[in-house]
Amino acid sequence: MSVRYDEVIGSLRAAYDGGAERREGSGKSPWKVAEREAFLGRLREHGCGRLLEVGAGTGQDSLCFQENGLEVVAVDLSPAMVAHCRKKGLDARVMDFLGLDFAPGSFDAVYAFNCLLHVPNSDFPAVLDTIRTLMRPGGLFYVGVYGGGSLRDEGVFEEDDHDPPRFFSFRDDEQLQEFARTSFEVVDFHTVGADESRFQSMTLRRGR
Repeated sequence: MSVRYDEVIGSLRAAYDGGAERREGSGKSPWKVAEREAFLGRLREHGCGRLLEVGAGTGQDSLCFQENGLEVVAVDLSPAMVAHCRKKGLDARVMDFLGLDFAPGSFDAVYAFNCLLHVPNSDFPAVLDTIRTLMRPGGLFYVGVYGGGSLRDEGVFEEDDHDPPRFFSFRDDEQLQEFARTSFEVVDFHTVGADESRFQSMTLRRGR
């Protein structure tokens, strides 16, 4: 039986509320910084001004984008995470992926680093379409998730280091890109790492 996103929101919120302090004190791996910097370069090339980060966590990436001249809105389903964002001076709001309450075409770009793997396949197309609606034509969308290789299937990871254990949906490379192509043009796709640390990086563009 397929899982729906609204069935896992509560446990995800509890897990990330409980882990907010630990995440606030952790740094960024060099490869994660490199992914962010590469997308920032694309934003500059395309003259993007207003960015939405979904699943923003404690706001480390949002703050970096803001310090580089972008107008940033950060959203996360965890009130504790959003509190950390606000302490950094960010415009941060508590929202989940199906409750993104913004006018159509509000953003030049969207950034989603390692968060959309919590959306079940049953709701993934709807989430992508919602995000597409919030973007202006030609806008850029970064999607980064773990998946492919030995990472497959979806369900609650009982050995998770969060409490309660979180739901994950891992997709192979072609499946992930097939989902993306229903709403976007794939500008770039590449992977970083291997096995259980294999990361899928995609830059997408909204069509006209």
